[in-house]
Amino acid sequence: MEFLKPSLVHSKLLPALQGATAKMSASDPNSAIFLTDTHEEIKEKINKYAYSGDRDTVKEHQEKGGDCSVDIPFQYLTYFEENDEQLEKIRQDYSSGAMLSGKIKKILIEKLTRVVLDHQTRKKSITEDIVRGFMTPRQLVFDF
Repeated sequence: MEFLKPSLVHSKLLPALQGATAKMSASDPNSAIFLTDTHEEIKEKINKYAYSGDRDTVKEHQEKGGDCSVDIPFQYLTYFEENDEQLEKIRQDYSSGAMLSGKIKKILIEKLTRVVLDHQTRKKSITEDIVRGFMTPRQLVFDF
């Protein structure tokens, strides 16, 4: 047969802000960061709703460190921090207790705000002509 072979794409999804056991939902605006969110909305959602892997008290966190495997700000940083050495330093500092949850949340807020605002800026530059050119049906060419 002359059919294209099927393929499988493996994708890892971002967890909900409330943790890996929660679900992102459009009906719960605090379960996710949306591409339409403002800086203030991102800041509030991360600070108020992002599940933290820290301990019950600052002292306990400084002694035992945070749990990066359940900490949502750290999980998000694995997608948005492009510098692997910096991500590893954050992981070590947070896991050792040298970095508190407020600091890791601040880092994430800065990263996400930059990504979302950049997206919003680029989206504003899209014209009807660009959309029409993109949506115009055309013959696909496969050179295998």
